[in-house]
Amino acid sequence: MVCLLSYRKSFRLFDRKFSLLARSLNNKTVFNVRRYVSVVSVNPDLSQNVNSAEINRLQRLRNIGISAHIDSGKTTLTERVLYYTGRIKAIHEVRGKDGEGAKMDSMELERERGITIQSAATYCNWKWQDHGNYNINIIDTPGHVDFTIEVERALRVLDGAVLVLCGVAGVQVSVSQTITVDRQMRRYSVPRISFINKLDRVGANPFNIIEQIRQKLRITAAAVQIPIGLEDNLKGVVDLVKWKAIYNEGNRGEKVVEKEIPEDLIEFSMKKRQELIETLADIDDQIAEIYLNEENPTSQQLMDAIRRVTITNKFTPVLMGSAFKNTGVQRVLDAVCAYLPNPSEVENSALDISRKEAVVPLIPYSINPFVGLAFKLEDGRFGQLTYIRVYQGSLKKGATVTNTKTLKKVKIPRLVRMHSNEMEDVNEVGAGEICAMFGVECSSGDTFTDGTLAYTMTSMFVPDPVISLAIKPKIKDAPNFSKALNKFQREDPTFRVTYDLESKETIISGMGELHLDIYIERMRREYNVDCITGKPQVAFRETITSKSKFDYTHKKQTGGAGQYGKVVGYIEPLPIVEDDEEQLPSFENRVVGGHIPTQFIPAVEKGFYDALEKGGLIGHPVKDVRFVLLDGQHHAVDSSEYAFRLAAQYAFREAFLKANPVILEPIMNVSVTSPIEFQGTVIGNLNKRKGTILDTDVHEDYFVVTAEVSLNNMFGYSSDLRSATQGKGEFTMEYKTHQMVLPYVQEELIDEYKKRRAAEKK
Repeated sequence: MVCLLSYRKSFRLFDRKFSLLARSLNNKTVFNVRRYVSVVSVNPDLSQNVNSAEINRLQRLRNIGISAHIDSGKTTLTERVLYYTGRIKAIHEVRGKDGEGAKMDSMELERERGITIQSAATYCNWKWQDHGNYNINIIDTPGHVDFTIEVERALRVLDGAVLVLCGVAGVQVSVSQTITVDRQMRRYSVPRISFINKLDRVGANPFNIIEQIRQKLRITAAAVQIPIGLEDNLKGVVDLVKWKAIYNEGNRGEKVVEKEIPEDLIEFSMKKRQELIETLADIDDQIAEIYLNEENPTSQQLMDAIRRVTITNKFTPVLMGSAFKNTGVQRVLDAVCAYLPNPSEVENSALDISRKEAVVPLIPYSINPFVGLAFKLEDGRFGQLTYIRVYQGSLKKGATVTNTKTLKKVKIPRLVRMHSNEMEDVNEVGAGEICAMFGVECSSGDTFTDGTLAYTMTSMFVPDPVISLAIKPKIKDAPNFSKALNKFQREDPTFRVTYDLESKETIISGMGELHLDIYIERMRREYNVDCITGKPQVAFRETITSKSKFDYTHKKQTGGAGQYGKVVGYIEPLPIVEDDEEQLPSFENRVVGGHIPTQFIPAVEKGFYDALEKGGLIGHPVKDVRFVLLDGQHHAVDSSEYAFRLAAQYAFREAFLKANPVILEPIMNVSVTSPIEFQGTVIGNLNKRKGTILDTDVHEDYFVVTAEVSLNNMFGYSSDLRSATQGKGEFTMEYKTHQMVLPYVQEELIDEYKKRRAAEKK
């Protein structure tokens, strides 16, 4: 029996080595070619004379974000980072009793509610043991999905990130903000290290969390540390790379002590180190070669391999600890320096407007012409504050820069580095840095250059709002009402303001009830404007389910030149895509023979897009429709762009009602966490709201339920959940897709719309 087990073990080892060898032989040449091409693409002029001090500055610079699900400990971790790097003199907790609150939660509302609402930027200096000083720019981002734009624009300009996970709840569930952050990191190809936090909590299981990272986030992960004890017995961590036990001593864990690994953990540590090596061997050629030769990699070889595969987004190293208990935080800073890329290791590009938007690489050296991206705006007491990432060249106080969108030249009167709500004046910042400038009017996503380049950078992804509110000031003609709304729109691309001409109401739209509540509260506190809000309105959409032809003639004669335009064609639904990607309505021109002159075709297209703004069922925007123009007629005297634009509008509206139109409602992914004794009540409430239960994850003393629920059925859920769980339950909600409403719901919505229209006419 022993011989048989030995044989099986040897066979598995042989099989693994054979597959690694085959992959190594097959990919080695390709890997080297790709690596060379990558270097050349980032540095097209390899002979460029760059100052060694500049190269050293870039190598010791990191731009990182700290992101995670709500209540995973991001802000607590950032507070410890600032303390250990000497940026703050005392640690304050997120919900501290001293009234101070965490440094990065500078807004009064943030400290009251214990959540991060706006991303906050800071910078610090970290002395990595035996490697010297590193400069780190940090952006602490919100965890709530309502403020996802803050995460989006931060990741757009960062080179790396720390993904914080709760040691008990982990990746939470398939709809959590962790999944959203992961999707955003992938969208901008941001490498990450993972930090499993809160290992001092009851029920902490870091290795279960690693498996969740692999399964739910679908990224290769392995522990580079293991905890020394858990829950109340958490004492430190074992560093599997350096092969040392790491302890934090002192009142606030400021002293890091390295010792030999405890005897009772050596066997388990060896097992996890071997697991790390085997995981790296699957994705890194050099470790694969060492593994094939049955050699044991050195600490430096392991560190280099982890860095290579982390930067290429093939792997995330997993660190462990507890920020609240001051354990393992310094090693996170070491990992940021060791494994995340510096600005020169990240491929960034722009579009050259002068060469038909050809893609051009941006080289992060200060001697090159300046290129920067404005990624966030704030209106402060000194005027508009514009956060900017310098991708190339340098930015100086008093310099003149050009906005490539407006072509306006502006002079920079003041340049600062941000430290939460504080700022420090600087005269110049180099390539790869993040700073802020005053006195520059622009929009979020604008590109600035020194005027010698016509470059523009791709903007960030901005999700559409899912909820709206009618709003008006309590005191008529409040002077600050419009000022506040305009400011909030400039700050937040997901906050929209429109004016409904029919109802004569101002409508604000956003990502959720909390999102709009925060802005209404800010309006009261910052602008002394108390507001009255109407019933929340859902962002319904309309679409068609079948093909419908149109043959419409717009004819009007009122003395003098008339209006004439005829359009013939059909509308049809766009094909359904599997991954729920947003599809844009499309216009196709198939007119032949010149029946409609080419100068009128754009007017027909404009008319189609005008008609999409208001559907024929309940007046909401129309989506997922294709407009195909086949034929038409024009008049030599009476035809005009305006006539054909109106013809297309009326033709669409006529065909729309014949194409079996339906109403679509936003479906939300809802995640509820509650003590186990309320499980039946919580699930019953979701069923009452016609939710579809997707998953229930039961833990020792709490459970997490995942469901899909119509947004229209979620109003008032926060109060219901609090009362049903004695204030102990919490939930997050995130937009997933639009789906057809039930037939009886559609009839009710149409009747309600008709009654409202009739009342407005009276």
